Amino acid sequence: MKRIIAVANQKGGVGKTTTVFNLGWALAQLGKRVLLVDLDPQAALTMSCGQDPYQVTRSLYTVLLRDTRLVSVLRQVAPNLYLAPATSDLARAEIALSTFPDRAFRLSNALQRLALDVDFVLMDTPPSLGLLTVNAMTAAQELLIPVQCQFLSMRGVRALLEMVWRIHERMNPSLALLGILPTMYRPEVEHSQAVLAELQDVFQNKVFSAIIVDQPSVAEAPVSAQSVLTFDPDSPAAQAYRTLAQEIIHGK
Repeated sequence: MKRIIAVANQKGGVGKTTTVFNLGWALAQLGKRVLLVDLDPQAALTMSCGQDPYQVTRSLYTVLLRDTRLVSVLRQVAPNLYLAPATSDLARAEIALSTFPDRAFRLSNALQRLALDVDFVLMDTPPSLGLLTVNAMTAAQELLIPVQCQFLSMRGVRALLEMVWRIHERMNPSLALLGILPTMYRPEVEHSQAVLAELQDVFQNKVFSAIIVDQPSVAEAPVSAQSVLTFDPDSPAAQAYRTLAQEIIHGK
């Protein structure tokens, strides 16, 4: 049975796309079949996978709005790794979906009909708590929250968890918090240390032991359509994503 994980945080720039992309690669390298789903109109995940969103003719937009079968839009980007791409059309999807009676369940329905055997579905969400993020959460069994190791980033987690609770109560009782992933951690900076300590104090065993260190290769790798695991395989960040994959497979 596939595990469906939404990666979400309404604050931008905390590492959602980077998490989905590199975690997907790490799981694929461990022999897991992984589907990456790009729900962000900015299409950063799609571009990270080496796909030009301006050349994509079938995307998540056509799946959500036209009932196009999900398997027909998929692209294989690496061994064991598939992508459901995004285009800028997704920016119009929230308004268009508002008239659909099943607007919160369009992605869930598409995943249920998916004619592809995968072990994991990882969903990248936009930096908002709008209908695209709601679709991800109604489709998911688990939620992974990347939190940048800065004070303001952590403050936004409360609003997200309140939304998760409402969705759990009203639409998806299976949704559970998988864990909090500290990102962009700078071990030499006292403020970064303090935020990590507070995360661990508040969320305790829900904080992954994998901590993503802030280093240039993480941002540089997607420029060449690579994961940091192939771009800089011996880096602390690459090792952290491998650790994260193991934690998700085997439990923290």
